[in-house]
Order: sequence, then structure tokens, then C-alpha cells
Amino acid sequence: MSRKPNGLTAKDKRLLRKERQKQVSISWEVVQKANAITNPLEKFAAFREYKCRNGSKVSLVSSPVTELDPKLFDEIFNLERDNMRALYEECEWGWHDKKKREEMADDRARYLVATDAETGDLLAFSHYRFDLDFDVEVLYCYELQLKYSVRRQGLGKFMTQILELIAFSNSMRKVVLTVLKGNREAMDFFTSLNYELDETSPLDDAFETFSYVIMSKRNKRLPDPR
Repeated sequence: MSRKPNGLTAKDKRLLRKERQKQVSISWEVVQKANAITNPLEKFAAFREYKCRNGSKVSLVSSPVTELDPKLFDEIFNLERDNMRALYEECEWGWHDKKKREEMADDRARYLVATDAETGDLLAFSHYRFDLDFDVEVLYCYELQLKYSVRRQGLGKFMTQILELIAFSNSMRKVVLTVLKGNREAMDFFTSLNYELDETSPLDDAFETFSYVIMSKRNKRLPDPR
């Protein structure tokens, strides 16, 4: 059988395509299994509370967006807008209440929520999802937002560690997140936690520049998906 210049026959290509489809199907099953878990923090009692450096106590829960109290969701959205609106308006994304709210209320969304253990007031949240990203099983962190009153208290690092625990205990290969280049504080924060530029992050060139980067941390217990 004759071979193409790249050394693969039509049969070879069909077999490779079939194998790739099989692998994607297996990966999607892993994601679906993770999505079937309502409360991934249930078996990690030690991570359901945190004591800030200033002594204040924090309670943490993880919940699908469909089970969030509407009032709490409004508070979460308001914190997102307070923290990110100016940064969005500085880049080509712009800020659109309706568009952002729809993204945050998507049925696939999950929330890690931190509240004051005594008052129940919202302190911080992370919007995350289990998904396939370029056919790789990932926990995608869409947002990690803290009120100014609890910044520099170790809470952001603790919540990131929880996301990693949730991801890797459910066989996700990476935790992935998008960071605006204009958000230098966030860039430095995730870099300090050993997040690196992901291979899927777009690269600036003479024709196009991007206002964001994609960062990730791999699950070292699983083989590199590439």
C-alpha cells in the first residue's frame, strides 16, 4: 500500500482517528463522573473551614449553581462586578452585566463559596467547572474573587488548594484558568502557586495581541495528556 509524504496510509489515519475518538470518549466519561458529584468537599472535612491570619473563621462549601440561594448568587455576582468591571473595561472584552450573569448562572457552573463562620456574610467565591479543554479533562477555574477585607489572609491560596484537591481527586489532569494581563496581582498570585503558562495560551504576534493568558497546573499523579 502506498504511503503519503507524511508516512501514513489512509488506513493508518483511520486507526489514529478511531483511537483518538476512543480516548476522548473515555475522557468525557471521567468528566461526567465528576459532574455527577453534588458536593466534592463532602469527604474532605478539614477543608470546610479556615482560620485567617487575622483570626477570623471562614466556612467553605461547594455547590452547583442550581442549588445556590438566589440572594447568595446576587451577592456573588456583585462581588465579581466590583472586582472585575474596571479590568474588563480596560480590554477588548468590555463589561456586560447580562452576558457575565448568564455565564455565571450556566447550569454547568459550580461554586466554592467562603463565608464568615459567625455572620454568614460572603467573603469570597470561585466559579469552576469540570470540562474537556482541547480534549483534556480539566477543572476550569473561571473566577476566584475575594473581598478586600480578606485579602493577604491566606484565604485565596487555601481556596486554590481546595480547587486542586477537588480536581485531582476526581482524576482531572489539570487545573486551568484565564488571567487578564492587566491583572498583575492575579498573575503574580498564581505564579507564586506554581501555575505556568499553558500550551493552549495564545501567543502575540505581528498581527494580533491578546489581553489574557491561560495558566495551568498539572496533576502529577497522571501522565502528561499530550
